[in-house]
Amino acid sequence: MNKKIKKIGILGGTFDPCHIGHLKISKDAKKKFKLTKVIWAITERNPFKKRSSFKLEERIKISKKFTKKYKFIEISYFEKLIKSNKTFDLVNYLKKKLMNTELYLILGADNLVTFHRWKKWRKISQKCNILVFDRYRYKSKALKSLAFKQIDKKKLKLIKFKKVNISSSQLR
Repeated sequence: MNKKIKKIGILGGTFDPCHIGHLKISKDAKKKFKLTKVIWAITERNPFKKRSSFKLEERIKISKKFTKKYKFIEISYFEKLIKSNKTFDLVNYLKKKLMNTELYLILGADNLVTFHRWKKWRKISQKCNILVFDRYRYKSKALKSLAFKQIDKKKLKLIKFKKVNISSSQLR
């Protein structure tokens, strides 16, 4: 008898701080792709940014409080456990830990623009589906990106949704 395959989304980032945009894309991804849950994988430091405004513990606490009524969202910090802040290592860890699970990496279009700079980015797209949510002023850059041109379109989905014109940097 086949076990039903679970579908789990991964939304990684510093969440410095978390905001309604993170929540909206999590809810949209859950609904459109029938995800069982969405893991907010909070990173201590984004490798492409200088530093975070809030301490890791504060960001985790704020995120848990912010998502309290959304039981499908799990707030997690994996870096000590997997000894890495790289998405590739997180995806590998989750693939091994979560049997019968299909992973969906959730990105904003701004992240697709620089995705080719991520550790083993091509392999990430082979191990999980990539859901790219449009962000204000990033769609054309995302469509021209190296990653968009090279990743199999069966594994990469550009998601149209009603954009929330907000970012963590605006909130800080």
